[in-house]
Amino acid sequence: MLAAEAGHTLAKVLRSRLHASQPSWTVVRAVISARRVKVGDALCTDPARRLKEGEIVELLGNSVHRPRGATTDGLVVRHLDDHVIVVEKAAGINSVRHPSELEWPDKHRELDPTLQDLALWAAARQLNRPPKSLPPLRIVHRLDKETSGLVVFARTAIAERGLGLQFRKHTVVRRYLAVVPGHPRPQTIASDLVRDRGDGRRGSTKLPNVGKHAVTHITVEEKLAGYTLLSCRLETGRTHQIRIHLSESGHPVCGDKVYCRRPNGDVVADPSGAPRLALHATELGFEHPITGGQLHWSMPLPPDLVKLVDRLRKGGPRIADPS
Repeated sequence: MLAAEAGHTLAKVLRSRLHASQPSWTVVRAVISARRVKVGDALCTDPARRLKEGEIVELLGNSVHRPRGATTDGLVVRHLDDHVIVVEKAAGINSVRHPSELEWPDKHRELDPTLQDLALWAAARQLNRPPKSLPPLRIVHRLDKETSGLVVFARTAIAERGLGLQFRKHTVVRRYLAVVPGHPRPQTIASDLVRDRGDGRRGSTKLPNVGKHAVTHITVEEKLAGYTLLSCRLETGRTHQIRIHLSESGHPVCGDKVYCRRPNGDVVADPSGAPRLALHATELGFEHPITGGQLHWSMPLPPDLVKLVDRLRKGGPRIADPS
């Protein structure tokens, strides 16, 4: 996007770029609403979204279908009480809304809902109340857009404080399943993570007193043909922690388009055919912030990753072991 277009709405920029076909404002808005426009890596359905200099706008040939679970009918609620709600997140859904979208009206939210929206609507449905009568859900953690698995939201301020304290003390049980190339050994990976490791991406640093300490415990679930299904237990919960730790160990998560390089900068080949980031939050447990009772859930791999593991188990694409 040109510097002169910074601050313009998505609809205005798109219409100006399509001037040859002279589309009407109605047509441009319809194209955006039809889920055919991406800003950066994310689908955007808000024609009034103000763009920033350097952002890339992409017009897609076909509409992007909503992922399974992107409706209240498809969302699985594992637990609901007066203070917390636990749900199963499908891949392809943002956990929370981008700051630029916080003022979206309801009609725009319904076109491109986040997990936070869906969980609130699902709670309202189960309680037989209108969504606007319920307080907004409070964020205590999140999963990356392409990661599936279990997520908890707080429904009250006191629950938010209680859960937040448990996350800060690292007492929440969080275990993930990941498919990676090669055959890494069971290990504990510990490093200090920074926002920019020197190439514009998050990563580890060896500089003293810099970054946030991160610890990931890794065990082997199953060895596959040239790949491994790993179990990754978080001791801490930093942004992209598992993806960074596995990538820096030479075994990036299959389907990861960001952390797919070795420490020397070489791109790790990924012929796995992973349909998306092969990372799934399979286990979640914590102490109820009000009652003190122990709560625990597990969620098996979703069908897309089951299919991937089955194919690799039967001798799917093989690569040289990067160990």
